Amino acid sequence: MTTSRLFLSGIRASGRHGARPGEKDEPQPFVIDLDLTVDVAEDRIESTADYRAITERVRAVVEGESFDLIEMLADRIAREVLRMDHLVGVTAVVHKPDAAIRLEIDGVAAAASAGDRA
Repeated sequence: MTTSRLFLSGIRASGRHGARPGEKDEPQPFVIDLDLTVDVAEDRIESTADYRAITERVRAVVEGESFDLIEMLADRIAREVLRMDHLVGVTAVVHKPDAAIRLEIDGVAAAASAGDRA
C-alpha cells in the first residue's frame, strides 16, 4: 500500500449546531479542513480520493444533522469521510467562526480523527 496525505481546506457549509439557547434557531457558518491519508495504488485519477464526493459528504453532514458540540460534529465528519473509497485516515477540523465574537477571538475549532489516526 502506498499512502499519501491530501489536504482539503475551507469547505464551507451552514448548519444548526450549538449548545447555547438559540444557537440552533438559524443556520450558522462552519468551515471544515480535512487532513486525509489516501491509499494510492497507481498514478491514475481513479486511484485517489474523489474531492467532489468528499466535499459533498462533509456538507451533507453539516447541513443535515444537528449537534450540541462541534467536537461531535468533527467526529461524525471524520467517520463519514473515512467510509469513502481509498481513505485510510481522516482528521476533520471544524471551525465555528462566529462562536466567540463576544470573547473577541476569531473563532473556535475542534478536531477529530478516524482510521489510522484515531
